[in-house]
Amino acid sequence: MTVALPVTGEMGAELGGWMMLLVCAHATVCALVVSRAVDWVRGRREQPVPLLWTLGAVTAAVAATALAVVEYGPKGDGVDSAAGSLFSVVVFFGVGNIALGVHSRRRVYAVVAGFAAGSGLVVLLISGSAFAALVITPIVLLGGGFLAFIALFSVWLLKAVYELDEARETRARLAVAEERLRFGRDLHDVMGRNLAVIALKSELAVQLARRGRPEAVEQMIEVQRIAQESQREVRDVVRGYREADLGIELTGAQGVLTAAGIECEVTGEAAGLPVEVQSALAWVVREATTNVLRHGDAERCLVGVRVSEGRVMLTVENDGAAGASDGGGGSGLAGLRERLAAVDGTLKAGRVGEGVFRLVAEVPLAGAGAGVREVTV
Repeated sequence: MTVALPVTGEMGAELGGWMMLLVCAHATVCALVVSRAVDWVRGRREQPVPLLWTLGAVTAAVAATALAVVEYGPKGDGVDSAAGSLFSVVVFFGVGNIALGVHSRRRVYAVVAGFAAGSGLVVLLISGSAFAALVITPIVLLGGGFLAFIALFSVWLLKAVYELDEARETRARLAVAEERLRFGRDLHDVMGRNLAVIALKSELAVQLARRGRPEAVEQMIEVQRIAQESQREVRDVVRGYREADLGIELTGAQGVLTAAGIECEVTGEAAGLPVEVQSALAWVVREATTNVLRHGDAERCLVGVRVSEGRVMLTVENDGAAGASDGGGGSGLAGLRERLAAVDGTLKAGRVGEGVFRLVAEVPLAGAGAGVREVTV
């Protein structure tokens, strides 16, 4: 519109209207090329070679028409200036958009040089002026080269952004996987040796039973004892995982989020809180950290613990609106509410601003002193 309107004003409604349609058609093809080229750069589709040739042909046709208007259309400085601007903009943006879908720099140089040489040749053929051809060729070379450079730089920047985003998602998944591996290692340490002993003693009991030896009963009693001991040890591991120390969970959450590229600040202290309160709030920290990693796009997360007027308040706030999909009653937050209800606690979760999600858990603390206790960790 910016380029074609002056042409319409100078040439009149009929000829100017046709030029307007040509410019709009060129802009439409440019938009399609940009869309397909960006998808190609990201590996989502094949290189749009036919569309690139189409854009080249449309660019050449519109540019040649603009030069023909200068030479054979209505006379006047205004017409020449408007048509010249139309020619320049169409060629510059055509070259720049074609550069988005080209493999190598050499081909980009070839496209820019080809359009510059072609523009000079068309000017020479239409106007018969070698001087005009010599003037227009470096103009197209510089202008087209500048737009091509911007296009290539934009592609490079776009690829870098997508690669960083993918790397961040990968780090978040690795952080979650590392925690799962830690728990798996704990179970392996507990169960591995005991299961091996059970297998050996069971095999020995079978052999003794086949021989009619009374020692088989003693071996099976030993197997039973080891199995019961293993059950107890597994319960201890799971209990330690489920009833984690709040201070350990705060430190672990900070480490996991930092490893995932999310700046995490933790304030407050958990020392001296009852075990059941620490267990409930530790689960809140664990679930909130998981939501930040899985469901949000946070760059910063704030975790705070405060003790005031006989209540413990845990606040987890991030700028990625993490967990918003779970805030309406999802299984994760529903489970936390059940755990907090067991200690007469409450949970509130939701958006508190544009792109900010806050989770607040409160648990009554019997015998807490008056005032506020808050220490930076």
